[in-house]
Amino acid sequence: MRIGLLTEGGYPYVGGDAGLWCDRLVRGLGQHEFDVYALSRSRQQEDEGWLPLPPQVSRVRTAPVWTAERDGSRHGRRARRRFAECYEDLARAVCLGSDDQADRFAGALYGLAELARDEGGLVGALRSETAVRALERACRAPGASHTAREAGVPDLLTVAAHLERALRPLSLDWYEDDGLGSVDLCHATSGGPAALPGLLAHHFFGVPLLVTEYGVRLRSHYLTAGSGTEAPAVRALLAAFQRRLAAETYARATLLTPGNTHARRWQERCGADRAKIRTVYPGMDAARFAEAGESQERADADTLVWVGRVEPAKDLISLLHAFADVRAARPAARLRIVGPAADPEDRAYLGHCRALAAQLFPDEADGAHAVGDNPVSFDDIDDIGGSETPTLADVYASGSVVVLSSVVEGFPVGLVEAMFCGRATVSTDVGAVVEVIGGTGLVVPPRNPRAFAEACVALLRDPERRARLGAAARARALELFTVEQNIAAFHGIYLEIVSRCPVRRVVLDDAGDPLPFADPAEAHIPGRWTGQAGRVLVRGGPGWAGRGTTAVPAAPAPAVPLATTEGTR
Repeated sequence: MRIGLLTEGGYPYVGGDAGLWCDRLVRGLGQHEFDVYALSRSRQQEDEGWLPLPPQVSRVRTAPVWTAERDGSRHGRRARRRFAECYEDLARAVCLGSDDQADRFAGALYGLAELARDEGGLVGALRSETAVRALERACRAPGASHTAREAGVPDLLTVAAHLERALRPLSLDWYEDDGLGSVDLCHATSGGPAALPGLLAHHFFGVPLLVTEYGVRLRSHYLTAGSGTEAPAVRALLAAFQRRLAAETYARATLLTPGNTHARRWQERCGADRAKIRTVYPGMDAARFAEAGESQERADADTLVWVGRVEPAKDLISLLHAFADVRAARPAARLRIVGPAADPEDRAYLGHCRALAAQLFPDEADGAHAVGDNPVSFDDIDDIGGSETPTLADVYASGSVVVLSSVVEGFPVGLVEAMFCGRATVSTDVGAVVEVIGGTGLVVPPRNPRAFAEACVALLRDPERRARLGAAARARALELFTVEQNIAAFHGIYLEIVSRCPVRRVVLDDAGDPLPFADPAEAHIPGRWTGQAGRVLVRGGPGWAGRGTTAVPAAPAPAVPLATTEGTR
């Protein structure tokens, strides 16, 4: 079958979100063909380039969501009236707090999409004064929420700018018969902007939509907005828009595949039908942790290991206070913290953690003439690869217990890696932790240093229990979280969707009459003898997505000639 893979800020870009997972999925399903439709998040991401693409990737089309030039289209009076009506309906559905606005939101969204398709884009209209005035009328309308009614002009301008960015996928030229209309299935790798092209493909062509969420986009928006500096009215209106978009996505999707039960509960809370949900755990490469998992000799019996991104949500402050209690019970205990601090806020947090560690644990020396040593060490994960820690597996293998102290967590990748290494774990009860651990580790309440310390001490004092839990954890990880199980699950889901919801295409001849047998059954048999010419890779999208861009030549698949490269519009 032909899969339209929809991504935002991810595959095929180097270092993109979920890029490694998508690459493994595409390579593991070589019997299918993939058209990749990718939204980039920044100029830097585009400059870093793409991952090497396997032969089953037939076409790549990209467009930026981080910038948009005016499309140059001049709308007539009728088009401007259509836009004002649809945009105001969309704004009213966002501003009204009642739960009966789903149909209004959907009608307005698809009305804007049809207008963009007819007029060649809506970038200028979404930035116009008409949009801001329609948003203002919606906020002042009877029934609007109290927070919406308090929005001032600066707030309305900010909200209008955010909505323009969120609705940029409506103006793409992907919604043609030779674009998303030609695929058998759209697979969105996340909610939000990545799923929006899939919604439009379903609306225009009846293409079934599969949405995978390893981290729920709506939840991520709440977390980001909570730490932002926007006014309350801006946060409330943008959150309402994301809720409406998530509910519409879940309603139209043929199937939803959350990465864990935690994400599944979020989807159900937003109105997703339980009958359409299939939990598919992320697939991770277990081979690189095999040596550490099969050998326990390298572990230091008194060392705790923490691995992850250094940020406030990981609550390293509570971890350090807990380790102070651990040291009181086990003076030989050591704590190793390994992870990057990506942005200035995270680096400031790392500096605070270092200062707290120096205060709680002054450098200790064995004698009067010895150099002091702090029992807490901080290492950047980018430094891994030297002589002391050649691989990430060696980091996990250096300790006997792996810890996680987060107050907010989605799917705990670090815990799964520790499980592959056969290590016992102590974690906080957040996100999908309990689901992942499944009784093979100790779990304590978040922000409870005393309980965390007691669990760590219990494992440090009992090597047999550590070994027993570590072996059970490794067996569980190998059963549930490998690449192989992930690929097998999606292969079955693809077949289920296409068998239940085949795309009915009517091909017309020159006279406009239906052409019999234009889409023969053998065209859907796996193989490249049916006329697939090769790979077409296109950078850019519509005019505003990258004027003057050139086609990217593709490495030819074995024994398959390349088609003429498709240009941008």
